Amino acid sequence: MPRHWLFKIEPEDYTYDDLERDRRVIWGGIRNSITLKNLREVRLGDQILIYHSGAENAVVGMAEAVTDAYPDPQENDESVVVVEIRPKRKFAQPILLAEIKASNALSDFDPARLPLLSVMPVSNAHWEAIQEILK
Repeated sequence: MPRHWLFKIEPEDYTYDDLERDRRVIWGGIRNSITLKNLREVRLGDQILIYHSGAENAVVGMAEAVTDAYPDPQENDESVVVVEIRPKRKFAQPILLAEIKASNALSDFDPARLPLLSVMPVSNAHWEAIQEILK
């Protein structure tokens, strides 16, 4: 069964529109040990929320892992991994962090209460709550 993730990006460096243009990208460049631990757990078919940080602070779309995590070919350290993803759907209306924080169903969702990591797991309950907001 696919797992769910939230990937945070800095929109001044890369955006969901860039992901749609590129169609498939290698997601890497991560050095934080907790974030790398999370990225190592990503598997083919996992579903991903794409979050723009900075001025936007919003979930802007969905993507899908098209590979399992694997060692970064640019590194000499097998603990540094990457995963390949493809876009699935850009949201017509981004889900603002303020909306997430205001939602009872998402009050214990990590982005609502903790500093964001670049890769974070999303529980099935939180995934479903996000899907309800999109309806």
